[in-house]
Amino acid sequence: MDLQFTDAENSFRLKLRDWLSSVIPQLPHEPHRNDWIGRREYDSMWQRMLFDAGFAGINWPREYGGLGATPTEHLIFLEETERARAPYVGQNFVGLLHAGPTLITEASAEQKAFHLPAILKGEHIWCQGFSEPGAGSDLASLSCRAIRDGDDYVISGQKIWTSFGHTADYCEMLVRTDTDVPKHRGITWLIVPMGLPGMDVRPLRTLEGSTEFCEVFFDEVRVPVANRVGDENDGWRVAMVTLSFERGTAFVSEMLQSMELARDLAQLAKRVTRNGVTAWDDAGLRRDIGRICAELDALWALTKRNISQAQRTGLVGPGGNVFKLAYAELRSRLGELAMHLLDRASLSIDDIADLPTHAHVHGRIHALSLGIAAGTSQVQRNIVAERILGLPKER
Repeated sequence: MDLQFTDAENSFRLKLRDWLSSVIPQLPHEPHRNDWIGRREYDSMWQRMLFDAGFAGINWPREYGGLGATPTEHLIFLEETERARAPYVGQNFVGLLHAGPTLITEASAEQKAFHLPAILKGEHIWCQGFSEPGAGSDLASLSCRAIRDGDDYVISGQKIWTSFGHTADYCEMLVRTDTDVPKHRGITWLIVPMGLPGMDVRPLRTLEGSTEFCEVFFDEVRVPVANRVGDENDGWRVAMVTLSFERGTAFVSEMLQSMELARDLAQLAKRVTRNGVTAWDDAGLRRDIGRICAELDALWALTKRNISQAQRTGLVGPGGNVFKLAYAELRSRLGELAMHLLDRASLSIDDIADLPTHAHVHGRIHALSLGIAAGTSQVQRNIVAERILGLPKER
């Protein structure tokens, strides 16, 4: 394991830091969090700026327009953009982090030539049509059906938790094309243009009142067979190749945001007063914040270890499961501590009384999803038990 940065990596960091310091002050204010059209324009503008500066698709291969960065350089990129409070990938995340890498590995030359430049430039937004009401953690149980009819697939069924489905141009979609084989073997990966006849996109309101998630209904929607990526019934394997592009960096942005929230929480404690003293005067609160910061530092060291291993071997290994499990639990405790500190102000999703309420309330609500997203905590515990501790598998 090597946690030291090379001269070339430090040079890349300085180059990126200089660019960020010159462009971030010139950015317009972000649109309101529920102005999805405005946010699409903002996210696309930022993506185009990254593209023009040579930082778009940083971990994509050079032959497809990326920088060909190593996992360590990708880590540096995420560190510096978070430090500079640069815009997040936003509505471009499915295209850049999921669909694009899958197309690079599995798509035809024609599909790559059309889609990859548009993703890198922020011209096309993608969403993901994987989960269904009856197929979440057990994704292979999906039932949305696609029946071959000449040169088209005819799709009927439903997808759910489709982030930005109401603003996207394309959907990376898994469909059931064979019901007579084991469930993993009857799935096909399709590129589905949004807005086709027979498609109904309905935003879902979250606990926060936002509507980034959608459910999408398909009533005999016709999609050309030419939009298939990979072979028919080979979609499960195609979907899994995306994981190789994340090699330990999947939750780096999350980690950095959490570390920032913890630092902000310490500063907030010095401003909040109760009974004539600040919350920071409470030794118990200081201990709780310090413990969370220490655990975040430990997880950051584990992240670097995982990335170092991935750079040597191409695999993160069980360290990724340990990180995910510990991080989900730690983020919940950070959120609970913030709610305790904010007291009645935690009832407001918007900033109130000159306090950064929104960031901490959003963080607490978001933490509820972390025990489910990217593999439930129960699944992570099973993997740790069986693959690290050598315990027997469940019957």
